[in-house]
Amino acid sequence: MIRTLLAALPVLLLASAARAQTPDSARTAAPRKEIRAVRVEGRVPTVDGDLGDPAWAAAPVLSDFVQKQPVEGAAPSERTELRFVYDDAALYVAARMFKKDPASIQAPVSRRDNGSQAEHLWISLDTYLDRRTAYSFGVTAAGTRMDWYHATDDEGDTDVSFDPVWEARVRRDSLGWTAEMRIPFSQLRFNAADVQTWGLNADRWNPATQEDVFWIPVPSSQKGWASRFGTLSGIRGIRPTRRAEILPYVATSGTFTGEPGTGNPFDDGSRMRARVGADLKVGVGPNLTLEGTVNPDFGQVELDPAQVNLSAYEAYFDERRPFFIEGRQLLAGSGPEYFYSRRIGGIPDVALSRLQVAGDYQDYPGNSAILGAAKLTGRLSSGTSVGVLAALTDQAYARGFDPATGTLDRVRLAPRTGYGIARAQQEFGANQSTAGLLLTAVHRDIDGGEPLVALLNRDAVTGGGDWNLRFRGGEYAFSGYAGFSYVAGDSLALLRNQRSSARYFQRPDQDYVRVDSSRTSLGGYTGQLRIARESGRHWLWAASVSGQSPGLELNDAGFMGRADEVFGYGNLRYRDTQPGRLFRRYDVGVSTENTWNFGRTRTFSALRTDMRFTWKNFWTTTVIAWKDLRSTSDSYTRGGPLAGTPAAWRMIVAGATPEGWARRASAQVTFGGGEQGHEYLLLTTTLSVRPGPRWQVSFSPLWRRMTDPRQFVASLPGGPQATFGRRYTFASVDQTIVSGAARLNYLFTPDLSLEFYMEPFAANGRYESFGQLRAPGALRLDGTEGRVVSEGGEHFFIGGADEDGDGEADRQRIASDFTVRSFRSNAVMRWEWRPGSTLFLVWQQNRSASELGGDNVGFGTLGDTFGARGDNVLALKMSYWLPIR
Repeated sequence: MIRTLLAALPVLLLASAARAQTPDSARTAAPRKEIRAVRVEGRVPTVDGDLGDPAWAAAPVLSDFVQKQPVEGAAPSERTELRFVYDDAALYVAARMFKKDPASIQAPVSRRDNGSQAEHLWISLDTYLDRRTAYSFGVTAAGTRMDWYHATDDEGDTDVSFDPVWEARVRRDSLGWTAEMRIPFSQLRFNAADVQTWGLNADRWNPATQEDVFWIPVPSSQKGWASRFGTLSGIRGIRPTRRAEILPYVATSGTFTGEPGTGNPFDDGSRMRARVGADLKVGVGPNLTLEGTVNPDFGQVELDPAQVNLSAYEAYFDERRPFFIEGRQLLAGSGPEYFYSRRIGGIPDVALSRLQVAGDYQDYPGNSAILGAAKLTGRLSSGTSVGVLAALTDQAYARGFDPATGTLDRVRLAPRTGYGIARAQQEFGANQSTAGLLLTAVHRDIDGGEPLVALLNRDAVTGGGDWNLRFRGGEYAFSGYAGFSYVAGDSLALLRNQRSSARYFQRPDQDYVRVDSSRTSLGGYTGQLRIARESGRHWLWAASVSGQSPGLELNDAGFMGRADEVFGYGNLRYRDTQPGRLFRRYDVGVSTENTWNFGRTRTFSALRTDMRFTWKNFWTTTVIAWKDLRSTSDSYTRGGPLAGTPAAWRMIVAGATPEGWARRASAQVTFGGGEQGHEYLLLTTTLSVRPGPRWQVSFSPLWRRMTDPRQFVASLPGGPQATFGRRYTFASVDQTIVSGAARLNYLFTPDLSLEFYMEPFAANGRYESFGQLRAPGALRLDGTEGRVVSEGGEHFFIGGADEDGDGEADRQRIASDFTVRSFRSNAVMRWEWRPGSTLFLVWQQNRSASELGGDNVGFGTLGDTFGARGDNVLALKMSYWLPIR
């Protein structure tokens, strides 16, 4: 079926594109609002929040704001005035926010981009006038700056990694509060023209009353952003600059290890490092920016969350390194995750799990060094967005030492690797439709005789095209993608690919794929078709079908859990965005999900409903419920035959106070059950308070208890003919997780903060009720006939043969009860000591311990995490922003 869909894609794309480029004649465009910016003649305004500068007197006033909430379309309860002036170097914005009761202004101090709890004002600029993309700049009543980038015509699609160098200051007086902004043209991208006409919108938010007023509000029943903007005119005689910036840095760090071991040659308890390097940004013409780095510092300040992963699939972690976060939307296509930036600099999981170094003392690297990286990003005047990234990582080794013999061992875990990613997207038509292409390439420098040859692909190329055709101003959309992958390497590496959890070609009861031990390359394809109604007063809907062929492999540069599946989805939703007697807005939806493999076996089926309510007092309630129907899994046995999956259900009930409150709370209860003893219960809440305008405290405890009756533990020999001579053994695992993440922040100023974060975490799991697959596709398991023996938290399978000749039946450990504890914390001082220049002082602590067995963990167990063995890291980094022109 998926081959037929892919074959039809070109015809559907061409037919739809022809219509997408024609405006809908049924829609009549209303005249756009307009405000004029005035060139400064004489002294430019001083950015200090005082609007007394003479330059402001000549500027027209923008004041015709309209409520979006609480009463859509109503006049604002407070007056707001904006003015715009400019010179050759920058755009200046003056704002006066009147307030009947100035003492009621809510103005807590927060870090940059975190202004939801403070009254604030922001403007959004469509500098290309493409009616699709926009830059946003805002400031709170406490002086906290906010900035983000809209990559699409969607009010909620914001990229907060956009961090330009600009200024804003505020003042409070008897009339309310005022703000001044200076936005350098060097921080914006726009087309070269003598007369500039930009799209403009502005918003003022009052968290105390939840009043949100816009110059151009997007109706709550519709979807859009830059396409609705008014016009900022009057800017003349400015030119895009060839932006050139250098950001040199110096960094030093010390790692202090708990219990390194006496005589450990790799770690005497402390390790010191010092680094210097620089980042460079250069404008390439008026529209593109080249970013390069020399000896980059790609460390992350934020910690990854603790996890317990019992699945056959790789855990996913969000990117936290600034270089890869900034501008990432220009490197991301629609559909599969062709580019997962944490591959760059990471040690491959398969190398860590398969390769071990000899010796009593061992030293494993946490990452491979990034020798250099560069990005080229921007948007051309033709409406084409471009993103290109190249990176080179160094090889990494694990080391071992045997004190008895004095020998050193060394094993290469990561080869020198080159990465390349390129993305281009073209906007076209009156409805801002798009079409794009993306390509990735990875090459690893692997020698023929080393162990890595059998584990890693030498070369990998992936890519594809995607489109989003919009009709009637974005009310309807027809979107999709078509992509491919190709990997090549040693036959042993390709054998591992075929047998991996992404595809399991070795499944004995299927005939549409097979393991070929001689192949040295593997190719695959993927595609999707989706049609949806995305805007409207009440009824919305979506339907899609997608597929990933058995040979698809994206995990060299990207991220993919499972290939070999066709996925069908349908959703119908009813909503009301106008306030009623009980709710300000609500929506109710139903959906169905079904998955088949390429052998036409239905592997998953579910029915789902979700309901979201915003009450008249702006509290929110969410209810989600779904039922997983009985189906047949081709992955439960991890390379074995099909296995029946029992039915299960789950429900989520969640609630939250309004986002802008100084004291916020949210809570969620998730519970569920199912056949064969499946149980699930999760309780979590988040409490956030501000004891003072500069303090912020939050606490997020979590407790989860789950019983999974179908946890795979082992594939053992000696099984019946019905299961191809193997015993595919499962157990019921009872797992409990508790954690208590907490944050404490103090803001000296919006540019100087001290933040503390900690997360104690504990989990345990107990295995019981062992059974083995009765026959391919069977739902119920056969007992293990007394062949599983449990001793001290370990579980052994007693075989029927005496292969080692000791007179007793052999036994094999198949599972172990476990308890794990960890404590992660960090303290970070951030100081933007001059525009664009930052100083970080960081302390990180990582404590962890694990043991066999153990009782169920609870919140009292979290206190034990403080006594686990731990490492401490102290780091200092200072950067200095140097604009060259």
